[in-house]
Amino acid sequence: MKIDSLKLGKAAAAILVGLGEDPQDALKAAECLVYADMTGVSTHGTYLLKPIYERAKAGMLRLPTEAKLISDSKATATIDGNNGLGPVAATMAMETAMKKAGEFGMGMALAKNTNNVGCLGYYTGLVARAGMIGIMACNANASMAPWGGAQAYFGTNPISISVPTKKGHPIVLDMASSIVARGKIRKASREKGKIPEGWALDKEGRPTTDPDEALEGTLLPIGGPKGSGLAMVVDLVAGMLSGASYGPSVRSFHSLEGPTGVGAAFIAIDPARFMGLDEYRGLVGAYIDDMKKTRKATGHPSILSPGEIEAMRWENARAAGVELDDAAVSTLNELLGKVGSGMVLGGLG
Repeated sequence: MKIDSLKLGKAAAAILVGLGEDPQDALKAAECLVYADMTGVSTHGTYLLKPIYERAKAGMLRLPTEAKLISDSKATATIDGNNGLGPVAATMAMETAMKKAGEFGMGMALAKNTNNVGCLGYYTGLVARAGMIGIMACNANASMAPWGGAQAYFGTNPISISVPTKKGHPIVLDMASSIVARGKIRKASREKGKIPEGWALDKEGRPTTDPDEALEGTLLPIGGPKGSGLAMVVDLVAGMLSGASYGPSVRSFHSLEGPTGVGAAFIAIDPARFMGLDEYRGLVGAYIDDMKKTRKATGHPSILSPGEIEAMRWENARAAGVELDDAAVSTLNELLGKVGSGMVLGGLG
């Protein structure tokens, strides 16, 4: 079903306001969730409104979000998310990093005591569109074993880096440390499907294509020991250094086990401190054009830069509507009814 993106954003914000969130912060969080749906990352989109609702009703999510600056020293800062909405604390932290980068050339903010922040590329993309380089990483509950192990210890611990370009959408690298985000395993479980070989191990450490066995077992790191190492250093900076939970102490956002304790790191770099911004963006654009001219491998009609597929999906969703399945729309309408919003989502045309 195609849903108008603006209407979807209003519905998401209405659900959050109905749960007690501040209207302006509800809009910030809704924008992040809808961005994920528009770019095809539905596991990080408005699907998260259901666990948000359940956690809020169980008293495990504090609304309205009261994220606050608890330390501020020149180019660095720390944000306490106070167990509120992840996108609200993350937006505050990234805006803080950008402000400091404008003053010092580089800014870094850490956030602790927050929750699922959604799609990391949303935040770094904001930085790149403002003419800076954005870097973000966060930890998550244990779902991936260290390389060579069979017991989950790391989260999928994603990282995103975005770079401004002269024209079009910025470069947006957004990737988990695991071969696949755990949300895709959950989606396969909900849909009673199978997962590809090589994604996960069962609880005995054996390869599995059963998503339910994978959820009881462990995901595999991307690139073997490389992904395992990446997950570790993300945890040590975004989690440990920020004062958040880390390793197996981070709780799942999808289970009512108490506060998740997620930590995140945000960095903004002003390229104008090294060369003219227009010059840099022009060089990046020329680099992309040159890269795309290289010889294509068999079966690959084009060479794409990081984030290019998502940008095309976003443009299509803005023009033609956001693609959501009937079950997702039904869940959103159920939540709209529960919070007494008076809104009902329907398909375009």
